[in-house]
Order: sequence, then C-alpha cells, then structure tokens
Amino acid sequence: MSLKVNVRQAGDVAVVDLSGKITLGEGSGALRDTIADVSGKGNKNILLNMADVTYIDSAGLGELVGSYTSVTNKGGQLKLVALQNKIKDLMQITKLHTVFMVFESEDEAIASY
Repeated sequence: MSLKVNVRQAGDVAVVDLSGKITLGEGSGALRDTIADVSGKGNKNILLNMADVTYIDSAGLGELVGSYTSVTNKGGQLKLVALQNKIKDLMQITKLHTVFMVFESEDEAIASY
C-alpha cells in the first residue's frame, strides 16, 4: 500500500494526515513533495498525523529528517502526532525521538505551537 496524504488546516497549523507506508520511492517522494508544497505556501507550523502509518523504512526515516531540516531552516516547526507502537520503537532505536517533538493527541500537538 502506497502512502496517502491529506492536508488540512487547524488554525495556523497545517495538519498532514498520512496513511500507509513511508518507503523508498513513491512513499518518501509523496512526503517530500507534500512538505515542500505546504511550506512553500507559507505554512510554518506543520504537524504530521501518523496514526495510519504502518511502516517506515530507512528512506522514509531519511525523508522525515530531511523534511524536519527543511521546515526548521525556513523558521518553521515540524512535529509528529499519533505514532503507532512499532513506529515509536523505531524512533527510540534510531534516537530520532530526541529530534522530533512527538505527541499523543492532535489537540495537545496543536496547542504546543
């Protein structure tokens, strides 16, 4: 299953709903293009809703880090919400939980901006 992306606004936060797998090729490309598009429209606060993300490979992790760097360099903030347990474990193993702010609920994440 490839990555499905939906973007919606919640106040001044662009919420990017992701569903499927973030993998080499189509998945990581879709994420890259979406982040570039959202930040290109002037959105500085971006929240990735990962409730329906079932798998991330190394290319997907690289894309998350690249997106984080890109948004941060433009003066914005990229945060994550609703990680499934195996994605949480992956973030712990790779130490990326020290880079990304991760929230359990969307309301809590939006309030943090």
